[in-house]
Amino acid sequence: MSHGDLTTNVAMQVSKKVGKSPIDIAKELINELEASEDIESAEIAGPGFININLTIAARLKLLLRAQDVCSPQKERSKEAPIVVEYSSPNIAKPLGVHHILSTVIGQVIANLYRHLGYKVITVNHIGDWGTQFGKLAVADKKWGEKDMKDCGVEDLLALYVRFHDESEKDAGLEDEARAAFKSLEQGDKEMREFWKKVVDISMREIKETYKRLNVSIDHDHGESFYEDKMLSLLDEGRKSGVFKEGEKGALIAEFPEESNLPPAIVLKADGSTIYHTRDLAVIKYRMGEWHPKSSLYVVDISQKLHFEQLFAMAKQLKWDLPELEHVIFGHMSLPDAKMSTRKGNIIRLEDALDEAVNRADKLIAERETIVPEEDKEELSEMVGIGAFVYTILSQNRKSNIVFTWDKAMTFEGNSGPYVQYTHARAKSVLEKAEVDQIDPPSDIESLENHELMLMRHMAKFPAALEQARKDAMPHKLTQYLYELCQIYNSMYNALPIIKADEPQKTLRLALTKLTADILKTGADILTIRVPDRM
Repeated sequence: MSHGDLTTNVAMQVSKKVGKSPIDIAKELINELEASEDIESAEIAGPGFININLTIAARLKLLLRAQDVCSPQKERSKEAPIVVEYSSPNIAKPLGVHHILSTVIGQVIANLYRHLGYKVITVNHIGDWGTQFGKLAVADKKWGEKDMKDCGVEDLLALYVRFHDESEKDAGLEDEARAAFKSLEQGDKEMREFWKKVVDISMREIKETYKRLNVSIDHDHGESFYEDKMLSLLDEGRKSGVFKEGEKGALIAEFPEESNLPPAIVLKADGSTIYHTRDLAVIKYRMGEWHPKSSLYVVDISQKLHFEQLFAMAKQLKWDLPELEHVIFGHMSLPDAKMSTRKGNIIRLEDALDEAVNRADKLIAERETIVPEEDKEELSEMVGIGAFVYTILSQNRKSNIVFTWDKAMTFEGNSGPYVQYTHARAKSVLEKAEVDQIDPPSDIESLENHELMLMRHMAKFPAALEQARKDAMPHKLTQYLYELCQIYNSMYNALPIIKADEPQKTLRLALTKLTADILKTGADILTIRVPDRM
């Protein structure tokens, strides 16, 4: 904040090109800058930095821009869409706690693009195909005690676990499962009906969890969606020489030695397709259907090699490709927590969310609150899930996350409850002042340091949104919001607002209103709800 409203090192950047010292260039630039009616002063710092102080009128203009970007921006109607793929759960299994990473990171990235005016298409690439359906069908026939219409995902998981327990004693069960899945692939009516019921059961429960997380995805495209789109793709690859026969008749793609990529299988020796085959079909389908500008895959780091091979194959096929990006995120661990779907030892995402809400309820009970008793349950849901989600989003997505409740469940520091509390505080000030909409006064002659710091930080909101979008880094937005909370609370504690004299009272109320608006906008983008009272 001590470097003025703006700072630039352009004098140092162009020094060699123009054959002058950075200081001399800076002096010339300052003479030009100070002629602007928006610039109060400019000065040289260090070896050639220029620090610029704006006039109060110019700062007020920047506040208007910050206010404007609190609303969704005008759609870039002439641009091709951005496709964002995320969440991607497997059918017949409950969402594990680790699914929250792709789900909320992907949703926030899509929200950033959409808020800034980009056309966005979101896709859930669901694992709804494979031998697990054969295993489930066998298990249901042998041990199923309920009609499928009465089953939930927990019942499906129990059948899946039972199958693996029994198959350790009877190896023939695996052959039965493969045969059952083959009949599904061949269109057997009974197996298709069973498969559809399993998918419907799973998606119903998944959508309920998405609702709690403020997640909404445009298209649910399972792997099954691409089953009829792969034969032509394999023929194309064979004819172009990109796909070649490998060991035991498998079909493979090879890459230049300098790429350091191992060969990729696109068709197994037994004629089965795999993830690479389906994901190539995904690229081709989306190109033909949506003609995207770019396609983002929000998938964890363990799939890094898969996507490197996938993108390399797509280039070898000489398709007119969009920008393809694997948006990597690390793994999340909870102390002493192990996850294994096969044995049933999975930490369910729903259970983790319930735990977050229960902890929030206790956290809120420790504080005085003006929320009516009937609204406290909703507040606990808001604070608990917000705390859980914010803790994940506030960390660099490329790093591994060790999640702890102590870090998440606090009204202090860089946490969801702190952001929510600051929003509620700002709304409370506005309610007491009996104002809903207020603009900053035009007759401000001087600023207190707390006001100046807050105005400078607010002016950076459009850039913070853009940087978070450009880098696909949600934590850059959470960091901005955290700093806004710190600066606003500092002003709140140091200066009177409602009892201040004019024009300072109107200015501080306007800054309070904009603080609330920015926090609400940022939280919405982060999928987090913020209360008006707390």
